[in-house]
Amino acid sequence: MKRVILSAALIVTMVFTSCKNESKKEVDTTTTEVSTEIAMTELSFGVRGNCGMCKKTIEKAANSVEGVATANWDKDKKKIDVAFDGSKTDEMAVHNAIAASGYDTEKVLGSEEAYNNLPGCCQYDHTMLMNQTGENKEADSTIHEH
Repeated sequence: MKRVILSAALIVTMVFTSCKNESKKEVDTTTTEVSTEIAMTELSFGVRGNCGMCKKTIEKAANSVEGVATANWDKDKKKIDVAFDGSKTDEMAVHNAIAASGYDTEKVLGSEEAYNNLPGCCQYDHTMLMNQTGENKEADSTIHEH
């Protein structure tokens, strides 16, 4: 699932002026609309993992990507929901950051070295690979071994 959200900002500037000899104060108010048109993209994809420690590591990896606003991994569904500024990053940067932390995503296999350094409770069965619906399927051991 992928959604794009656009936003704009409104800036209000107020200027206060006075003179020593005047008892009356003049207030000048100007309003300026600034278009920031941030293209926020929201997407959801599968990420392998087992526990709360996995959640912390996966979300930290996703949030480390410049432009990511939010990342929330669901342990039960094995899916992450991510919102990011499309002008600063893209979907593959998020997949690559999570994979670099040792976790398989739907599109990128996790770093073997990082996976081997995960706590035992975070290591999962590599005889199964995740398909794009977040479900496991039989793995071809020639493409991924830990």
